[in-house]
Amino acid sequence: MTASDRTRELALAAAQAAADKKAQDIVIIDVADQLVITDAFLIASAPNERQVLAIVDAIEEQLLNLPEKAKPVRREGERAGRWVLLDYVDLVVHVQHTEEREFYSLDRLWKDCPTIPFVDRDLVPAAPAAATGDEASPAE
Repeated sequence: MTASDRTRELALAAAQAAADKKAQDIVIIDVADQLVITDAFLIASAPNERQVLAIVDAIEEQLLNLPEKAKPVRREGERAGRWVLLDYVDLVVHVQHTEEREFYSLDRLWKDCPTIPFVDRDLVPAAPAAATGDEASPAE
């Protein structure tokens, strides 16, 4: 069994919110076949505590603004700002300081699980004008 559509929706929205706050190394891991307590992990990192907290706030805000709102059932690690965990039941978000990410290496721990593809919308090249049909008419 893989992550549900709702979990994917939450994970992709959270990933984009993290990307908008310049999170690094964003990865979504589908752990549904390995764990019964959750379907997916979102892991992102930042170089300082202030940015970790900004990313966490952006993720929470984004998921609260979805048509079907999502609010974490638990939030851990906010005081230190080195590794904050947001538990949405089907999705667990880990926002880590870069040093914690390297030390704990959750990516390596779950390397055998499939990932859910995520591409930051700001990194997708804009479609050429001809492809969108918005060509400017030639001047006479």
